[in-house]
This record gives sequence, C-alpha cells and structure tokens, in this order.
Amino acid sequence: MTDPGEFAGAYDDLPETISGLREVVSGLIVHVALAERYGIPPDTPMVRQTQPVADRLKSIQASFAGSLTAARPPRSRTFGTCRDYALLLCSMLRSRSIAARVRCGFATYIGDDIYHDHWVCEYWSPADKRWRQADAQLDALQIDQQQITFDCTNLPSDAFLTASQAWRLARSNAVAAGAFGHAPTTGLWFLHVNVYRDLLSLTNRQISAWDGWRDAPPGGKVLKVDALAELDRLAELVTAFEDGAAPFAVLDAAASRCLTPSWLS
Repeated sequence: MTDPGEFAGAYDDLPETISGLREVVSGLIVHVALAERYGIPPDTPMVRQTQPVADRLKSIQASFAGSLTAARPPRSRTFGTCRDYALLLCSMLRSRSIAARVRCGFATYIGDDIYHDHWVCEYWSPADKRWRQADAQLDALQIDQQQITFDCTNLPSDAFLTASQAWRLARSNAVAAGAFGHAPTTGLWFLHVNVYRDLLSLTNRQISAWDGWRDAPPGGKVLKVDALAELDRLAELVTAFEDGAAPFAVLDAAASRCLTPSWLS
C-alpha cells in the first residue's frame, strides 16, 4: 500500500524535514467530508475508498502535473480520507528509511465529537527513542478553523488515542463508550471495529473487510460476552507489542485470524 512504484521519482525533490513532508501531504488531498470548506460543490464526484499510494500518486499527477511540492488549489487536489493522508506520509517516510506505520484510533481535535474516528502516521524518533504521531491531514485552513496549537508532527499524548487505548478506557469506564465513534455510529461496537483495523494496520494490512462497517446489518452490531473478552485480549496484545513484550510474529498471527468481520462470517 505504501510503495510509490513507478512514481518513486516524485519523492526526489521533497523537503528534508518531517514537518516539511507533512505539509506537502496536507496540500495533495481534500478530505471528502470537508470538501465544502474548500469551495468544492457537494455534487462533485468524490471517491473515499483508500487507494494504494502508487495509484494516489498517479491521480495526483493527472489532477495537477508537476512537483508534489507545488501549491495546488483545492479543485486540483485528489479526494480521500484521513487514512489516505497517513498512508502517503508513511510512504514518504519509509522512502527515507524512516520507520513508519499507520494507526487507527480516535482524535480529540476533530469535529464536535469528543473522540472522533481518525487515522494518523507514526514514525520512530531515534532522539526520543519512541514513536511520534503525525497528522498529515491538517493543512493551514484546518489548523486555523480547529485552532490547533500543537506540533502536527508530534501530537500530544492526549490528542490521539490508538483504538486499543480507547477500548481499554471504555472497558474500564474511565470514558463512556458512547464518546467514541464516527458520526451517528458510536459505542463499543464501533470501538471494536477500530481495534481490528488498527491491529491489521500494524501488520501492514492497511485496508480490510472491516472497512465495510457501514454495511453491517443492525443484527451484526451486537457484541456478545465472548466477543468482549476477545477484544480485551487483543487490546492487551497490541499494548504488549508496543511495549516490546510481544514479538511481531505473535501480533501477525493474531491479525491473520481476524481478517473477516463477524457480520460476514
């Protein structure tokens, strides 16, 4: 998903800094849910399905040929969602041999929701000896409208929660489960969708059948006791992996058993 393929040369003149790369990415895509803020008519055809980076770069050149660093008016950008920004930044960082990965979780600084469904890019900081989180979606307009004051390449610890962190907070009743979600879909069921998507993304499965959560029938949006216990276990496993207590092979094996959502089984 993050391989630029035949468009790898488009990265040759990119900025050297991570903040510079993040800024470039923020000007290449318009989020489909925010298009009207940029003067894009609501009847404009917009695809929200996440694309491999190579396909994204092809679309970018078709919309506005030239250097990725060139300022593109909103109507000459491509359309996508938060995950597309994160994937593109992840691709650029990996092309620089910087360890990077895409995370699914919840942001506290987007929209009116307390914890809004969101994707960001994590990258390894040798100086800090930890993973930093960067939000490539936030361009100048969004930073101004949302009154963002933090460094978008080093999110504060309480700005974005991975899905497993959010799940554990909800299960401990530290935060109400209904505070997590996407538009009208909130609660433990949506939290469990993102736990699986984050687990799969950590094992380089950035898109999956779990992305079809909108098509789940009402009867498929009920979590049984055994499902809750399984999610508790998976959230603990992701945490152990992040802490270095669980090897990648164990995480990957768990992810391979979680490819199909319950409503498709």
